[in-house]
Amino acid sequence: MRYTVLLFLITLFLSSGFSQQHSRILLVNGFIHVGNGTTVPSGLIAIEDGEISFIRNAYAYTYEPKEWDTIIQLEGRHIYPGFVAPNSTLGITEIDAVRATRDYDEVGSLNPHIRSQTAFNVASKVISTVRTNGVLIAQITPRGGIVSGSSSIMKLHGWNWEDATIAKDDGIHLNWPESLPRNHWKKEQNKKNKENTYAKNKQKIYNFFTMAKAYATSNHNVKSDSRLEAMRDCFKSKKRVFIHANELQQLSDIIDFIADMKLKYPVIVGGYDAHLISRKLADAKIPVMLLRPHSLPFNEEDDIDHPYKLPFLLKNAGVKFCIQNEGDMEAMNARNIPFLAGTAMAYGLEEEDAISSISLWSCEILGIQKKYGSIEKGKSATLFVSDGDALDMRTNNLFLAILDGEFIPITNSQTELYQKYLDKYQDTLKNR
Repeated sequence: MRYTVLLFLITLFLSSGFSQQHSRILLVNGFIHVGNGTTVPSGLIAIEDGEISFIRNAYAYTYEPKEWDTIIQLEGRHIYPGFVAPNSTLGITEIDAVRATRDYDEVGSLNPHIRSQTAFNVASKVISTVRTNGVLIAQITPRGGIVSGSSSIMKLHGWNWEDATIAKDDGIHLNWPESLPRNHWKKEQNKKNKENTYAKNKQKIYNFFTMAKAYATSNHNVKSDSRLEAMRDCFKSKKRVFIHANELQQLSDIIDFIADMKLKYPVIVGGYDAHLISRKLADAKIPVMLLRPHSLPFNEEDDIDHPYKLPFLLKNAGVKFCIQNEGDMEAMNARNIPFLAGTAMAYGLEEEDAISSISLWSCEILGIQKKYGSIEKGKSATLFVSDGDALDMRTNNLFLAILDGEFIPITNSQTELYQKYLDKYQDTLKNR
C-alpha cells in the first residue's frame, strides 16, 4: 500500500477542510530543498510548537517514536519551503469579469491610506487552487492610481484576515508614469507629447513625496492627514516603497528619486529593462520583483525569449530579485508561480536559485526572512512535500502542506470534483 494507516488518517483529516497544530512532528527521509541554495538528501525535520527545532540526516539520527505526536515517512519525496506570491491580488478579487468581486482599485490617484489587509477574503475559492501548488504566502497588493495603497503579507490559510496576517501594511505601492508611448518607434509626435506628460506626472510624485516627508519629519503639531500618516513610516525605515516600472528611462529616474528621498527600503516591481542598468541597481542595493517570465517581449528589437532569461541575467549581475505574477488573470494564475521559476531554470538559472527566487529571496525583499522563506532551525514550519519536482507541472503533486506548524488542506473544488467523478466512474474506466 502507498500509505500507512497513519498517513491515511492524516489525509482524511486534511480533506475534511480543517487543520490542527500538532506540538511535535517528525518528517523523515525527505529530500530537503532548504531554500537558501543548499539541499539535504535523506533529511529529517523536527517541528515543535510551530517552529523547526532541528534538521538531521535521517539515516544518522535515532528517534523514539513515543516522543513525537506525529511521525511521517516521506520515502524520498521532495520538501520545499512554502512558496510566495509577491505583488498579488489574491483574496481581493474572485472573478475578474465580475466588477462586484474586484476589490483592489479605489477611486482617486493618491491613496497610500487604502489597506489591502482588511479587504482580504481568506475564504476565496481561488486561494485554495493556488495553495494546492505549494504557494502558501502572498503579498496582497492594491492596484490603480499613482499611489495604489498599502499591501499586507498574508498566509493563504486562516480563520479570517486577522488570523492570516503575517505583516500588515508592509509597504506602499507607487506606479511610476510611463516614459514612452505605445508604438513609440512609429509616432515621433506622440513621443514628444508623452515626454511632456511624463515630466508633469513625475513632478506630481516628487511634490507628494516631498510633502509626505515634511509631514513625517515635522516636530510641530499639524492637522492629521490619513494619506500622509500612511506615508510616515516610509521615511522612518519601517515601511517599504514598491515602485512599479519597467522602462529604462523610468528605472534610471527611480534610482535618482530613491536617492533624493533617502528611501531606505525601495523595491522595483516589474523591471523589464533592469538588466540594462544592473550595475547601478546592484551598487544601490535596490532589489527587483521581476515581471512574470511567461510574458511577450515589450520591444521589437528584443529577443523573443528575453522575459524567460531575465532572471538569469540579473542573477549574474548580482541584483537581488524574486519572481512575481502581475498581469492578466493574475489571481488564478498565481498557482503557476512554481512553473514560472521552472521556466527561469530552463533558461539558465540553477535549480536551487530558481527555488530561492520564489521563497527565500521573496521573503528577504518583503522583510519577513527571519521567520519564513527557508527550512532552517528556528524558523516557522511553513513548508510542503511534493511527490516530485515542484517546479515542473508534470510532477508537482502535493503530498502534505504545513503552515506555521499546522497541517492545512491540500484539496480544492477542482480536486474534489475530480475525486467525485472518479469514484463514480472508475469501474467504467477500468473496463474500457
